[in-house]
Amino acid sequence: MQRWVGHADLDAFYASVEQRDSPAYRDLPVVVGALPGHRGVVAAASYQARAFGIHSAMPIAEAYRRCPNAVYLRPDMGKYLRVSRQIFQILQTITPVLEPVSVDEAYLDLTGLERLIGPPEMIGSEIKRRILQETGLTVSVGIGPNRLIAKLASEHNKPDGLTVVLPEQVQQFLTPMPLANLRGLGRQTQKIFTRLGIRTVAQLRAAPLQILEQQLGRKAAANFYNQALGIASAEVKPGRGRKSISKETTFETDIHGHDSLRHALRELAAGVAAQARREQLAGAVVTLKIRFAGFETHTRRHRLPSPTHDERVILREAWTLFNQGNLPCKPVRLIGVGISDWQQVQAEPVQADLFDQPQRRKSNERLLATIDRAEARFGKGILQLGCAPKRDKRKHA
Repeated sequence: MQRWVGHADLDAFYASVEQRDSPAYRDLPVVVGALPGHRGVVAAASYQARAFGIHSAMPIAEAYRRCPNAVYLRPDMGKYLRVSRQIFQILQTITPVLEPVSVDEAYLDLTGLERLIGPPEMIGSEIKRRILQETGLTVSVGIGPNRLIAKLASEHNKPDGLTVVLPEQVQQFLTPMPLANLRGLGRQTQKIFTRLGIRTVAQLRAAPLQILEQQLGRKAAANFYNQALGIASAEVKPGRGRKSISKETTFETDIHGHDSLRHALRELAAGVAAQARREQLAGAVVTLKIRFAGFETHTRRHRLPSPTHDERVILREAWTLFNQGNLPCKPVRLIGVGISDWQQVQAEPVQADLFDQPQRRKSNERLLATIDRAEARFGKGILQLGCAPKRDKRKHA
């Protein structure tokens, strides 16, 4: 039986949700992210905004320079997550074998659905029809014999596209593509390919594998060479979901004081923990991200004895990483925190506390649940756990 993998990718998701909910914005350039006059970046840009060259991760000052008349909005993550869950529920009516990879995209195993729905083109059209009908949003769908081709196909004709690549069309589909379309191509690897004169998939396919191995190493060379041939996994793993939850903030001016930094970390840790609890996840790895002037960025990670979704634990570990992570003593431009390496929470997650007793854990979970209910009803930050800052002797210049 022919394997078919689909990739569904919502078009400019955050911005499209805002345009759907505010009809006055629908034909206007919409930028979701930091507000003009503040430090930060673009999280999403509508296709009207993209016509001005605005894209995600662009500094908001640059976006404003390119289009001062755009509609600039702060993200509403709670709303986007609710819409995301609705979309995944729709996709699960098409196939139960669904692998979300972010809030706005997922892989689907479509193998065997020809008997129920029809050929791949009809399956893709049905996905698009149901999402548009039930949410008012457009989605680009790619379908192919494996994950790589499905992903590239969904990117091929955005927005609101549908591209199906048959097995016999794979190499023809890949041949004209720039090398940058392949997965996992970092800046250093790109420099190596440029030095070798390889800029397209066709050129990579024609390159001697031995030369690639000498320059990239055997594993990386095989990976890129196989991609150029269209060889990739067709496995879709239900429930894999997101790899991490993280939040960050960019300060209006670079921060020197530890009290301000710890306060920012406390709010970020609370946000990460609340989102993890909503998704019934607990993470065993805490990551701290620090950015200094000149976009000098450092990350530090620590593995916990057991997974957590308690902001007190996340804050404690992140603050320890900050103070003991051998970071430069400079004013901080951006700070962020995240958790990863999931354990699905079914009942009581074990918190990282060697002296935690079962009764205490139950009480702790009830406390966290109470905070979540209060925030759902009255808004974020209505209740906060006592995480009093500890003074330390480290000073930033």
